[in-house]
Amino acid sequence: MLLLNALYYGQTQYLKNWLTICPRRQFTTLDTHDGIGVVDVKDLLPDEEIERTKEDIFKFGANVKKIYNTAAYNNLDVYQVNCTYYSAVGDDDASYLLARAVQFFAPGIPQVYYVGMLAGKNDLKLLEETKEGRNINRHYYSVDEIEEETRRPVVQKLLAMMRFRNEAEAFDGSFELLPCSEQELKIRRCSSNGDVAELHADFAGKSFRILHNGNLVLEV
Repeated sequence: MLLLNALYYGQTQYLKNWLTICPRRQFTTLDTHDGIGVVDVKDLLPDEEIERTKEDIFKFGANVKKIYNTAAYNNLDVYQVNCTYYSAVGDDDASYLLARAVQFFAPGIPQVYYVGMLAGKNDLKLLEETKEGRNINRHYYSVDEIEEETRRPVVQKLLAMMRFRNEAEAFDGSFELLPCSEQELKIRRCSSNGDVAELHADFAGKSFRILHNGNLVLEV
């Protein structure tokens, strides 16, 4: 929800505050089998920002409606929003990859839900067949579907970022927020032997660059 707030409104002050105070040893998630967490951001976002972001998921998101989070779909869970993360950012590749880039550069160990790994869209067919709200984010992929999905450019770039996150020694070292404007986010990770990875992100433009020891790894 913190990242959605930053992506929707091009502001990073709340995200930066969390990155400053969050545990350095943690697991990070953007989405789970239950959807997108809401209760997690209590005291990290003002109440009005939580409500604004939650409401705007239905405005900015793709194929997501309030009714999917009601008793009509066997769900009154105030702690989650039934939606895939990719659909929550309007099925927009750049926004989605930016969110994942921040997750991968944040302190801790990132976890990626299988639907998120394939940049999955809301499964309205399964939702309507079962009338179970959470099933919107539980698509059953066939082997053929997986092969097709992994050929999409957004998934190719996501997998490349995951490999970089797993292999670069910089992520075993320090975490530092670099000075930047309110619409930007700049992070440096540095290992004890001087391996450096940096993320330079512009939330207003939904663009970012990943650098490794000064060399460009990815630009979106």
